[in-house]
Amino acid sequence: MIHSTAIIEPGAKLGNNVSVGPYSYIGNDVVIGDNCIIESHVVVKGPSTIGSGNHIFQFASVGEACQDKKYNNEPTTLIMGDNNVIRECATIHRGTIQDQGVTKIGSNNLFMAYTHVAHDAVIGDNVIFANNASVAGHVHVGDWVILGGNSGVHQFCKIGAHAFIGMYSGVNKDVPPFVTTIGMPAGPAAINKEGMKRRGFESDEIMAVRRAYKAFYRKSLGADEAIESLTEDAEKYPAVKLMVDFVKSSERGIVR
Repeated sequence: MIHSTAIIEPGAKLGNNVSVGPYSYIGNDVVIGDNCIIESHVVVKGPSTIGSGNHIFQFASVGEACQDKKYNNEPTTLIMGDNNVIRECATIHRGTIQDQGVTKIGSNNLFMAYTHVAHDAVIGDNVIFANNASVAGHVHVGDWVILGGNSGVHQFCKIGAHAFIGMYSGVNKDVPPFVTTIGMPAGPAAINKEGMKRRGFESDEIMAVRRAYKAFYRKSLGADEAIESLTEDAEKYPAVKLMVDFVKSSERGIVR
């Protein structure tokens, strides 16, 4: 399962049934779980821990040192979960000591061609990065988020669960859960209604999220006023509580 031209450094640890294709490089301090497929011309460096069932396509670079100019070869890490698909020429970098020292990738994510995950980013589960989507350092992306093609997220921003970042969006503020954005800079467009339907949300909860969206974006209310108006729905619907809690905790402010 290991091609004769692949280079596996002595400090690397590979699990059972791992395939490594021609001319790929697996560095020291890399741990790769069971049933992973590493195609040809892939570079995986460490310290990195890659879970099981991941599929990394050709010319991807995973676990490389970050592009932050303050980085000085400190032993930072990448931690990746299970069953991720990393397509051609995607890049995922390790963390920095200016944060927690770790970049974290969850499970069941799809990173399409030429996508980029910068240092110290935290990516949840079931996330899709469409072609050329990129997140800068320290960005947090919640579960079930979709980033459209050529979209970009500014450093330290947070993207709430189930949000949809439209193609070519330039995100420079936090995006609450369930919100769809578009534009440069990105602004709110609607709720991710179709995504909610696909994931099994009931119609009454979808309507409650729509009311919350209107409170934040259509009624000329300040954030505190909108939160106050949503007290009853937040107690009744977990999705609304998720939105309210996100806005309360936002440090950069939400997209407007």
